[in-house]
Amino acid sequence: MIDVRHFAPLTLAKYMLKWLFIAGVIGILSGSASALFLASLEFVTETRVQHLWLLWLLPLGGAFVSYLYLKFGKEAGRGNNLIIEQIHTGNGSIPLRMAPLVLIGTLITHLFGGSAGREGTAVQMGGSLAEWFGKLIKRGRLDRKIILMCGISSGFGAVFGTPLAGTIFGLEVLAIGVISYEALLPCFIASYVGHLVATAWGIQHISYSMGDVPPLDWLLIVKVVIASVLFGLAALLFTQLVRGFKRLFSKWFKSPVLKSFLGGLFIVALVYAIGTRDYLGLGIPLLEQSFQEAVSPFVFLLKTLFTAITLGTGFQGGEVTPLFVIGSTLGSALAGLLHVSVPLLAAIGFISVFSGAAKTPIACFIMGIELFGTEGAIYMFIGCVIAFICSGRIGIYEAQKPIELHP
Repeated sequence: MIDVRHFAPLTLAKYMLKWLFIAGVIGILSGSASALFLASLEFVTETRVQHLWLLWLLPLGGAFVSYLYLKFGKEAGRGNNLIIEQIHTGNGSIPLRMAPLVLIGTLITHLFGGSAGREGTAVQMGGSLAEWFGKLIKRGRLDRKIILMCGISSGFGAVFGTPLAGTIFGLEVLAIGVISYEALLPCFIASYVGHLVATAWGIQHISYSMGDVPPLDWLLIVKVVIASVLFGLAALLFTQLVRGFKRLFSKWFKSPVLKSFLGGLFIVALVYAIGTRDYLGLGIPLLEQSFQEAVSPFVFLLKTLFTAITLGTGFQGGEVTPLFVIGSTLGSALAGLLHVSVPLLAAIGFISVFSGAAKTPIACFIMGIELFGTEGAIYMFIGCVIAFICSGRIGIYEAQKPIELHP
C-alpha cells in the first residue's frame, strides 16, 4: 500500500511526476481512441437510420465479427473481464489487437442494428493501449496494475464525459465491495486527461436535466426507495438474462460464428414482430423521451431483451448505455405510478440500474453529480445504494472479485 505520509518531499515529487507522465500519456492515447470511436459511432448510427435495409445484414455482420475474434482475437475475446483479471493476477497479457478488434466489432454491431453500448469498447481500448505503453516503458508488476486501472478510468471518463466517475470506476469495478486507493491519483490524471483530449477532438456529450428537485420530504424518500428496489431488480434481471443467453446459445450452438448469425436473425425477427426500431443501437431517442414524458413500462423490458440477445449471442459492444436506457425508462414509467417528477425519477433510474449491474455505487453516484448536478444528491445516493443492495451478488463483469488488490 502506498502511504504518502512516509514519503520524503523529493520522493513524493518524483512519485507525482512519474504518474503525471505515465497517466497523462495513457489519457492522451485513450482519449484520442475514444474520440475516434465516438465520431465513428455517430457516423454508423446515422447511416443505419438513413438506410433501413442495413438491418438485414445484422446476421452476417455478427457472424463476420465472431469469425474475426475466432481467427485473430484469442484472449482479446474476453474483453473487460480480461483486463480486470490481469489487474488481479498479472499472469498473462492484454494484446494490443484488442483495441482495433473491439472498435471494428462494435461499429459493425451498431451499423447493422445490434442493441449494445459503448463503455466496453472504450475501456477495452484504454486497457490495451495502457498495456502496450506499460510494456514500452518496462514497468514492474505493481505499476502494471495501476497502469491498467488508468486505462479503465481514462476510457470510461472520455467516452461519457465524466472524469470523476471514470476515476472511481477504475478503482471500484475490480472487486465488489472493495476500493483500492493506491491508484487514486494516477486514475484521476488519466481520466481527466482522457476527457480533455476527447473534448479537444470535438466530441460533445449529451446533456440531461432532472428538472426542479423537490425539497427533502419523507414521503418522496419512501417513493424513491420503492423505485430503487425495482431498479436493483431490473439490474439483476439484465445480468441474469445476459449470462443466461450466453450459456444457452453456447450450449445450443458450438460455433461462435453460427451463434452470432442466429442472434442477428432473432433481433431482426423481434424488430418486425413489435413493429419498431426504437430498441436498436444505443437507444438514445428512448433515453431522451424518458426525461420528457412517462413511457410505457414495457419499454425497459424490451430494451433489456434486445440487449441481452445482442450481447448473449456474441456481438461486440458495452452494457452501460443500454443500462442507462433501461434505468431511465423504468424510472419514467414508475414516475406516473408513484406520482413523482418524471425527469427526477428517470435520472435516479439512469444511474441506479447501472449501479446494481456494474456493482459500482460510488462511481455511479458521482456520475449522477457530474451529469445532473448536486440538487438531487440525496435521492441519487439512495437510488445507487439501494439498487446495489437489491441486485444480487453478481454483476455484468464476471471477473469482479470481493478481494483485496494487494498480494
